[in-house]
Amino acid sequence: MVSASASPDQPGEGPHPSGRRGVDDLLTIPKGVAQVDFQSNPWTGLIFLLALFVGGWQFGVFGLLGTVVATLTAYLLGVSWKDRISLGLEGFCGTLIGVGLVLYLGASWMTVLVVILSAIAGSVLTSAMNVWLTPYKLPTFTAPFCVVTTAVVIAAPAYARVWSHHAGAAPPSATAPGTEMTWKYLWQGTFNGVGQVFFQDVWYVGLIFLIGLFVAGWMTGLVALVSSVVGLLTGWVLGVQAADLGAGLYGYNSVLTGLALFGIFVAVSPVSGVYALIGAVAAAAATATIGNLLQVVGGHTLTWPFVLVTWVFLAAVPMFRKLHRAG
Repeated sequence: MVSASASPDQPGEGPHPSGRRGVDDLLTIPKGVAQVDFQSNPWTGLIFLLALFVGGWQFGVFGLLGTVVATLTAYLLGVSWKDRISLGLEGFCGTLIGVGLVLYLGASWMTVLVVILSAIAGSVLTSAMNVWLTPYKLPTFTAPFCVVTTAVVIAAPAYARVWSHHAGAAPPSATAPGTEMTWKYLWQGTFNGVGQVFFQDVWYVGLIFLIGLFVAGWMTGLVALVSSVVGLLTGWVLGVQAADLGAGLYGYNSVLTGLALFGIFVAVSPVSGVYALIGAVAAAAATATIGNLLQVVGGHTLTWPFVLVTWVFLAAVPMFRKLHRAG
């Protein structure tokens, strides 16, 4: 999800031999999936895709559909290949749009159409937000996904051919209320906190995602693991329903925030480690605020807490002499 200013390069421009170029073209897709967690490692992306298919064929298929459509849209509109497309930066919001909408709308041919149109809209919005945010040195993160998916889910009940009547599914705590933390909730919630970045609430699917992050780098995997635990414990201290914590609902925004603030956008140091932990706590705490607010209009929390909290924390970095932007 690294933000880069678009250059005037035309699609496909570059001195690559045709064979090598064909491989590079294909690698943009797994890279796009991996960029959901800020990684441009194609092996990480392939492991993420495996995790999605393990979670359910529909998540893998629609995640791929969203990634391909968003990437292709950016390519056809002339977004820089070198600076953005080849790194997967034009695909990750499409991935989340595909996975999120099939979760909320169900797998159908109408959902295929909605995902295609939404991924196109997400691609255009990604470029627009890059233009708006680059002067402030802020990345778009998953904001285009959040905007598009929120708009579609809120509008869906008005469209009889789109609505599947389960977008407002009750949280796990509806059938298992209580705030008492158990060992099962703790260890499963830790893995689910990683998996819920992709809307997955099965612990072994989250474990596969975590393996993909460790493939990208041991520190990357460790930061994701610690951030998930921090989000879970923050929710527990505040009295969140234990079943929701076990499902990873308070961990995934902390995972993304922790990754962003420690090594990706803020240089690694002891101070930035503490800063990332504070950000992870803030993202977990903001989850209920944003979730309750959007629930009123039929929306969902998505990754809004991560986006908003991390924008604030990154914007503040220039004021802190002991913190420095990465790169």
